[in-house]
Amino acid sequence: MKKMMKIALVAGFFGLMLSCTKSDSGGTGCTNVPVEKDADTIQSYITQHQLENVFKDASGLYYQVLQPGTGAYPTVSSEIKIKYKGYFLNGNVFDQNQDAASTGWILSTLIPGWQVGIPKINRGGTIRLFVPSALGYGCRGSGSVIPPNTVLLFDVELVDFK
Repeated sequence: MKKMMKIALVAGFFGLMLSCTKSDSGGTGCTNVPVEKDADTIQSYITQHQLENVFKDASGLYYQVLQPGTGAYPTVSSEIKIKYKGYFLNGNVFDQNQDAASTGWILSTLIPGWQVGIPKINRGGTIRLFVPSALGYGCRGSGSVIPPNTVLLFDVELVDFK
């Protein structure tokens, strides 16, 4: 499952990039939900769960720094070692990994929401990412695991990076 999710994260990113470069008139039949529309869904979730200290990035990503960590910040070219849990707004977990040694991914190869959010914490930090579908897997989704145009939540601990 962990290897499958890594492949899905990378494949989803590249699929999103390809789908965004084609116009709907080009016959893709795929339309990403605008980030602004997902913002209403995310804001409703935040209000319903009475979450505090949730911020919105200019990209449309919402995030909540749970523990800032210490030291330097990673960049999109960093190789990251993380622990994470990915889940839907209904609380159902679709993937998780608590073995940071099995990660070691280059941040730029992962979904845009992670590229924006993970550099907001330092080594040892934890963050909750509220990922609009366009910054996740977009209108294509990810196989049978993540439906198209789905808002995702991730709890991420940045164990290490280089």
